Amino acid sequence: MDDDRNANPTLPSESNPVKAPLLSVLGDASLIDRTEFIRVIGQSLYSLGYHRAAAMLESESGISLEPHEYTELLFSVLAGRWDDCIATIESIRDLESSARNTAAFLVWKEHFLELLGLNDGFLMARDVLWQRIARLDMDRQRVHELARELISSEGIIEGKDRIRRRLALLLDLFEVLPSWVRVPSGRLEHLVEMTVLRQIASCIYHNSPGEVTLYEDHECSQEQIPSKCSQILYDHKNEVWFVQFSNNGDYLASSSSDCTAIIWTVNMDYSLSLRRILEGHMKAISYLTWSPDDKMLLTCGNAEVLKLWDVCNGSCKFTITGGVNRIISSCAWFPDSQKIVCGSWDPDNRIFTCDLEGNILDVWEGERMPKVTDLSVTPDGQCIISICSSKEILVRDFHRGSEWVIHEEHSITSLSLSRDGQFIIVNLKNEEIHLWNLNVTSSSPHKFRGHKEGQYVIRSCFGGSDSLFIASGSEDSQIYIWQRHKEMPIKILSGHSMTVNCVSWNPTRPNLLASASDDRTVRIWLANQNNKGLSYRVT
Repeated sequence: MDDDRNANPTLPSESNPVKAPLLSVLGDASLIDRTEFIRVIGQSLYSLGYHRAAAMLESESGISLEPHEYTELLFSVLAGRWDDCIATIESIRDLESSARNTAAFLVWKEHFLELLGLNDGFLMARDVLWQRIARLDMDRQRVHELARELISSEGIIEGKDRIRRRLALLLDLFEVLPSWVRVPSGRLEHLVEMTVLRQIASCIYHNSPGEVTLYEDHECSQEQIPSKCSQILYDHKNEVWFVQFSNNGDYLASSSSDCTAIIWTVNMDYSLSLRRILEGHMKAISYLTWSPDDKMLLTCGNAEVLKLWDVCNGSCKFTITGGVNRIISSCAWFPDSQKIVCGSWDPDNRIFTCDLEGNILDVWEGERMPKVTDLSVTPDGQCIISICSSKEILVRDFHRGSEWVIHEEHSITSLSLSRDGQFIIVNLKNEEIHLWNLNVTSSSPHKFRGHKEGQYVIRSCFGGSDSLFIASGSEDSQIYIWQRHKEMPIKILSGHSMTVNCVSWNPTRPNLLASASDDRTVRIWLANQNNKGLSYRVT
């Protein structure tokens, strides 16, 4: 009996499979051009060193990575066949006239400068300038600059530099010509990276920098946000007013109306243990700040002096008064950990800088100096940001020698600066938190609502992976967490029994948050430890 496959050669068989028709577009939405897609993959394979795989892709698909226009331009430029270069440029479809003129200018400029480098090339260079370059629809200033080079011989190209300069010309041409002429380097990687970044940006709970995979769409659960109270610290004897993690994330410091500050150690299992109690203040400590190198700690308070502490041994290295028993209400470090800035309002309003021995370096004072209630220094040490007159944020830029004021309509209670120094958040008595971009002139901040604040100083902070979140205490005894692009909170934490005065997000362990309350406790909050990706540390 005859084999049916042999009787009818048009039927499919192992040796004669039927190929499905090739689609010109790919993807569920039919947005991806097949030829472009294959060319982008091929470019990526070549850049990764998989030359045989890339060549096989070109062979099987019948699609060349580089079109003939690219090949013709490459050889023409390297060989110095300038008329052929222009012919190739003229043949490129859909090229705007401005881009065509720019490409022609680049080619003839290269030819012009090479001719100037020849001993007998002056007359030919002059002809190229007037007959080729001057006739292009280009800025006349560029033509005049080349005309001056006829006399000065500046920028001429000598023989030893020709190949290098011609390769540079090719790169310049590819910047002007349509992208299909030459697939941009790293194009596939760029497309994938942009997709991942957009998915991260749209993920309101993203708090895991190490958890990005190409195998599935990125989406974090709310378990990424610190929301489980893992520990309660009872060592303060009165209301806890302030709390802050060290810059390296290894320690936590808290201060209280019991006139003490406590340094805690962050253990490997994210629990905290008491390291040292700092005693010496006679009145409540309302504020503290770590030095950038985490070796020292500054503490100050309401109607109180400023003390500088050695973190290692717990000793008070110096008590800074600024002279005449000045009351210092706020302070901040400069990035070298060798200079500080202080704000005071008794016996007069003043901002001053001093060294670690208390020696005054610079002073801003006078009858027009408003009361300073909070301040900060940008990480580059170029700007001092202070809250003045309860409704103004004053930014002093030493690098530019300028200052400007950001106006608020309601009283400001506290200020917090992002770790990159680009943004500030301020808590207002109208129960809003405003985020300002220091690099953009704007009269409209991004606003966050939901928490309660009217009587007391409530402090907020940036936190999480890439500082994508805002956290704040509240007078209703809860902690509120916002994603930086969302006006209303994405998480509300309950546990304290009285006003939460301050919160601090660990800068190197994004899954760790601390809160300080009038209920005399510090609470430690963790993200779900069972969720993948939480045993990491940002350095």
